[in-house]
Amino acid sequence: MRSLKGQRALITGAGKGIGKALALALAAEGVHIALLAGSEKEIEDVATKVRKLGVEAITVTADVTSKEDINIAAKTILYQFKTIDILINNAGIAKFGSFLALEPEEWEHIIKVNVMGIYYVTRAFLQDMINNKSGDIVNISSTAGLTGNVSTSAYTASKFAVLGLTESLMQEVRKYNIRVTALTPGNSETGSMELNLSNINEENEKQAEDFSELVIAQLKLNKRIVIKKSNIWSANS
Repeated sequence: MRSLKGQRALITGAGKGIGKALALALAAEGVHIALLAGSEKEIEDVATKVRKLGVEAITVTADVTSKEDINIAAKTILYQFKTIDILINNAGIAKFGSFLALEPEEWEHIIKVNVMGIYYVTRAFLQDMINNKSGDIVNISSTAGLTGNVSTSAYTASKFAVLGLTESLMQEVRKYNIRVTALTPGNSETGSMELNLSNINEENEKQAEDFSELVIAQLKLNKRIVIKKSNIWSANS
């Protein structure tokens, strides 16, 4: 398996849950981390813990639904790190209710964060990966992206879109030695829809750590190995 030491990763939604667990797991592998979230408060504590593991950490605040915010953030990150080897699109939101109960503005916001956020962030770094002929892009979807459920139409639509975007982009850029994959974490023991959207408690943190182990294992595989979808459930779900 490949070593990840010395690589540079960007994680969105990095302040808690899966994002935090991934940051710490990658740092333990010797990966330098760029943490992106909507507010500095969310990621400063994570950055401190990352630095204690002996790697660099930079924090950037940006709204993933804003193309302008993301482009500015990308310039800051690339100025400091020069390049990004691993991009993990983890930022996401969920709101549940019947089709008619959710207001159009709520629907639109879910799509903006969960789909357009991935598009804006990936677009900001993809050309650099193409130029380097190397990169790993990991999009965090959900088991809700595999099948519909009552009162999840907006969230499910967004997560189905993530899977479609991932598969299409994977086929487009694999000739540049860029691997694009999607992971679909399942329900946590608390019954919340996704680990990174759960209230943070000891059990959820353990599940997020388990999930991060899978991501690390995947990143260490040779780039010719592409996992199109991984349906991940915790042992207690």
